[in-house]
Parts: sequence; structure tokens; C-alpha cells
Amino acid sequence: MEFHLPPVGEGLIEVELVRWLVRPGDHISRGQGLMEVMSDKATMEVPAPFAGTIGDLRANPGTKIQVGETVLSFTPAGAPELVAASSNGSSKEAAAAPVRTAAPVLATNGSAKLPPAAPSVRLLARKLNIDLGRIRGSGPHGRIVLDDLTPFFKGAPSGAAEPKSRKADFGAPGTRVKFLGLRRKIAEHLVEATRRIPHYSYIDECDLSDLVRLRHQLRDPFAKAGIKLTYLAFVVKAAARALKDVPLVNASLDEDSGEIVLHDRYHIGVATATPGGLIVPVVKDADKQPIDEIAAEIERLSAEARGGKPRLDDLKGGTFTITSVGGIGGLISTPIVNHPEVGILGIGKVVKRPVYDSHGRIHAADMIYLSFSFDHRIVDGAVGAAFGNALIEHLRKPALLLLPEKIGG
Repeated sequence: MEFHLPPVGEGLIEVELVRWLVRPGDHISRGQGLMEVMSDKATMEVPAPFAGTIGDLRANPGTKIQVGETVLSFTPAGAPELVAASSNGSSKEAAAAPVRTAAPVLATNGSAKLPPAAPSVRLLARKLNIDLGRIRGSGPHGRIVLDDLTPFFKGAPSGAAEPKSRKADFGAPGTRVKFLGLRRKIAEHLVEATRRIPHYSYIDECDLSDLVRLRHQLRDPFAKAGIKLTYLAFVVKAAARALKDVPLVNASLDEDSGEIVLHDRYHIGVATATPGGLIVPVVKDADKQPIDEIAAEIERLSAEARGGKPRLDDLKGGTFTITSVGGIGGLISTPIVNHPEVGILGIGKVVKRPVYDSHGRIHAADMIYLSFSFDHRIVDGAVGAAFGNALIEHLRKPALLLLPEKIGG
């Protein structure tokens, strides 16, 4: 029998095949992933609506396939099996295709309930062969959150060594890697951004000592509510307020009409590293959301992105972007503007340094470097500095970020 590519998203008629998750001869169960496809920057897994044995694979990674197009053949479970290889070269494709064994499904007796968890958490658990039934969720009402899977990355539980698929892949000497999928999309977007935008960078430092203390006080109450409170949530909130202070940075250039469009919405993109590359899910209306909702939204967006299931709507509409190298250890970066936006902020790691106060006395402070890049067609140096000063002012008074804008703004 033939399997045709089913609808994979509203309005999508064509996608790129990123990789096969099966190979000819594999015995698969209903719901097991067959292939990964990509549209824009969203990578989606196509599950099998059948159980059976895979025959021929009809498309190569990196090619475009349309909804309704035949992508593979299969023999339904219980029917005589097909020979896996064919004379048209599909056997060669089978040899090169990655092997994906079915992840164990949480055993149920028909009446047992699955533990509460987001779809992205379930997807990651399947990829890591983790039985969610053995995990005690730390979220509200026992909900399993992404952090509950973290010990399995580190091999803390007995027998749960970190899977190779979750380790950073920096390549292997002497090999070639297909330039396709998300990596190629990222490259095309960055080349277009650098071709169109005359970049300039601006770097300043900020004393985050008050924010460090405030986050330390709030971290446990937030954790009890199932929310991981990070510095990034405060930076997103501060950026939204700074964009209101300097509207020219929350803009885009309409080259066709010859107009600068100053946006009245504050949708902050948060660059997220995934196994396939960097994508930018967007925190919508960050100016209207309180810190706890921003923190929860960042956690959701990041989990879905890293789990390979970002929603298309979450990748659209950004008006300003934040990227971070601090988690890896960097201090300063020169990020590329996320076209058609006109500004981006790179945040480094927080480091404790001796500094002088206004009275000339030296003391320890928690400092961070803020690296800005702007579209110089729209944002001049003075405007960029004004925006940086506004952001720093908000970050130095973090308690005000917890208040409604009409009070704390």
C-alpha cells in the first residue's frame, strides 16, 4: 500500500523532507514517527496512521514534497511483507537513512491515566525512552515539566545514561553533512538580513545585583507553582518597557512603500537553540503579561522548540529579538538583526566583579554585558544608546517590573 503525505498544517501545501525516521524493512506501530518535515522554521514529525512494515521510501531528504504526494509504501500488519529494497536505488537510500526504533509507550491497561504533561514533554520523553509513569511531576497537581526530565540528560537515575542524540553535535572530522532543513533556512535568513541591513553594534554593562537578589527570593515560590523563573523573563519585560520609551527600535522598514512602521504591539522573540539549529519563538504582548506568565510562556516555547514541535503561530509576528550566550559562558556577542526587525539584544552571563559606587567605595556587584545590534538605516547611534539606557534603567529596578505598567512603568 502507498502512504501519502497528509495535511501537516493549516494552509501548508508543500514542505521540505528533513530526514526519515524509519528505513525499509522496519516494523512500526501506529503513532510512531515516520519522517520529519519543515515549513518556514517549524519542524514537524509525521506520525504513522497505520501499523505494518515499511517498503520503499519515495523521497530524499532535502527535497520538497506536497500534501497528497506518495512518500512511501508499506505492508499493513498481518499482511505478507514486501521486499524492502527496489531496483531504482531505494536500497541505497535505505542504507543511508537513520534508524529510529520505536520509543516505549507508557504501559496502560485501558483504564490507567497518563500522568499530566505537555505534548512537548511527552515527545521528548519518547525520544529519550523515558517512562513518564516513573516520574513524580514537580508542576501543579503533579504535572511533569521539562525540568523533571533533566536528571535523565545527566544520567543521574540508574540505567538512564544520557542519550547520544541529546549531546551537542559539533560534527566529525573528515565527513560531509547535507546542507538542508533548518540549517539551510537559517543560513538563507541570515544572508538576507546581512545583505539588506547595515549593522552596527553597541555594548554596555548593567548592574544586576538587585535583580539577582529578587530572583533568589522569588525562585522557590515560582517553582512551587510549576514555573522556572529565569533572568530572561525580567529581560523580556524590561525590553518591552524600553521599547515603549524608544518606539523607533520597535519598528520595521517597509521598503516597498518607503515607510518606517512603528509597531504598537510588543512581541519579543526569544532565540532558542535546538538540535536542528536556532529558532525564534515569540512571547506575544510581553508588555501586558506579568512576570510569572512571561516565565511560563518562555518555558513552554523553549520546551516545544527543543522537542521539535514549535507551533507556526509562535514563530511569527516578532518586533524585537533577544538572544543569550550567557548559559554557555560568553560575555559579549554581535548578534545579527532578525529581519525585518531593526534591533536585537544579546545578553551575556552574570559575573560578580568589584565596582565603585557613587562615593568612590569599592564593592562586589553582579554585572552583565548587553550587546545590541541595530539596523543603521533606522536606528542611529544616539537612538541605540537611548534604548540601551532605558533598558538598563528598568533592569536596575526589577521590583517595578513586577507591578502593572501604570504603576511600575
